[in-house]
Amino acid sequence: MEYKIGEKAQFSKTISESDVYLFAGITGDLNPIHINCLEAQKSFAGKRIAHGALVSGLISNVIGMKMPGPGTVYMEQDSKFVRPVFIGDTVRAEVELAEVLNGEKGILKLGTRVYNQDNDMVLDGFAVVKVMDNINKDQ
Repeated sequence: MEYKIGEKAQFSKTISESDVYLFAGITGDLNPIHINCLEAQKSFAGKRIAHGALVSGLISNVIGMKMPGPGTVYMEQDSKFVRPVFIGDTVRAEVELAEVLNGEKGILKLGTRVYNQDNDMVLDGFAVVKVMDNINKDQ
């Protein structure tokens, strides 16, 4: 398998109120900053924000579906949340091949970033992944 340092892929999504409620229901994270308008107004953000794990989960879309693609599995993820993401924000998850850690085993280090609609970085981090050669990427 051939790897090209600097190769990038991305995925964009507008974070809806239903995304936040569904994520809260699935995970059980009912933190008022995510689901309660009145309580969130008292917070540092001044209004409800999306769960950090919801935002970082968009990186999984890029890794699993685009680059490296189907069959890729996470080994490690490190994320720094730089700015809050609000309901209604359109975010872009971007993944960039930063380093081939072990080409023989398909282990890669990826830069992982998420930007909002103003192109402000909201998440910065990296992932270490393993690319599985035996998965059909055309499915």
